[in-house]
Amino acid sequence: MLKQRIITALILAPAAIWAIFYLSLINFAAVMLVVMAIGAWEWGPLMGFANKRRRLAFVGITSILIATLWHFLPLEQLWHAPKLLLEQANIVLWLAVAWWLLSAGLTFLYPRYSAFWSSHRSVRGIFGCLTLIPTWLAFMVLRSSDYQVDSYHGAQLLMFLLLMVWSADVGAYFVGKSIGKRKLLPNVSPGKTLEGFLGGVIFACVMVAVAGYIIDWSIAQYRVVIPVTILITTISVLGDLNESMFKRQAGVKDSGTILPGHGGVLDRIDSLTATAPIYALCYVYLGW
Repeated sequence: MLKQRIITALILAPAAIWAIFYLSLINFAAVMLVVMAIGAWEWGPLMGFANKRRRLAFVGITSILIATLWHFLPLEQLWHAPKLLLEQANIVLWLAVAWWLLSAGLTFLYPRYSAFWSSHRSVRGIFGCLTLIPTWLAFMVLRSSDYQVDSYHGAQLLMFLLLMVWSADVGAYFVGKSIGKRKLLPNVSPGKTLEGFLGGVIFACVMVAVAGYIIDWSIAQYRVVIPVTILITTISVLGDLNESMFKRQAGVKDSGTILPGHGGVLDRIDSLTATAPIYALCYVYLGW
């Protein structure tokens, strides 16, 4: 399993990096829409949809909502000026924050209070939309930042987000496997440990600090980005646990099989769905 996981990662990571840096803004938005559509397809079983027609309907609804957002919030108009985000985009990102606060409560208290949302497919569908749609917008907010001045600036912002999440994932995996003993949330994900979580946070901070040193960050930048890294890596665990909760309730092991060794697309982007909107807001309000 580990070998398969590494091989898939070695293919997937360069492809994601290439798309972030070298696709045009419009093409990148289209690719991200497709990724969210696949995520919507995989969300179907979490809603209890075994029927392909119903799953396709949810994919259609999610895609139409993203396309509508794209239409009313054109990519080149997301920023009024550097660090001044369009108000409507800001509202959508804060809506995502509200959802993830609710999600945190549902996750930490699981299985208490799960009876209502687990018995209503429409509620789980709303949860899916609140998970996927703001993620698409957050990626576009970050990628389009200062795009006219420096087309790679937003790509660098996204790379730091991926660095935080991926390094935390790697650190948590190896530390948890080697010395993990205290279960983090056994009712949701028995395999996750407190030691693994702390190892992931520390490893992510080290990797971000090294990257900052390479590109010659100032002390002021470190003072902003290291706390942001701690926040984002902590929230990334929530995204992972959130999907684990929905899969456990639905009796599903993996969201899909499209990525050998990793499961489905949702299994790979679950941490990003939680972190991307909050990371985007951190950049909007703090900058670095």
